[in-house]
Amino acid sequence: MTNNISDKDKKDWNKFINSTEKLPNKDFKHQKNKNLKERSIDLHGYSLDEANKTIEDFINKAFSENVNKLVVVTGKGLHSENEKDPYVSKDLSILKYSVPEFINNNAGLMKMINEITDAKIEDGGGGAFYIFLKKNKSIK
Repeated sequence: MTNNISDKDKKDWNKFINSTEKLPNKDFKHQKNKNLKERSIDLHGYSLDEANKTIEDFINKAFSENVNKLVVVTGKGLHSENEKDPYVSKDLSILKYSVPEFINNNAGLMKMINEITDAKIEDGGGGAFYIFLKKNKSIK
């Protein structure tokens, strides 16, 4: 390598290397600009097993219909039955954390998913999240 690198380039390179910011996925950025087909589901009142089975079916159906964005409302666990169980932390909201974990640990579902992010306040804020699905290439 040559020593003809400007101080500005060195400074920019160091800033880039030391940054904790994630690099944006260019392909996903372009997908966001299109009109998104969106579906939502509310899992309030579901048991953990019911919620996991329901979300798996929901993602599979949405992917087959070429839906781009899913809004999943789990709630914050404020009114869950956890309070009555002395062995469960009152701070733990079962669905809020368990459903995304179930999805992340399911290799079949993750093959269909581009990204999972927190929801905006108007879609449920801390009690909801978004799933952005990949394009189903088998559908023309």
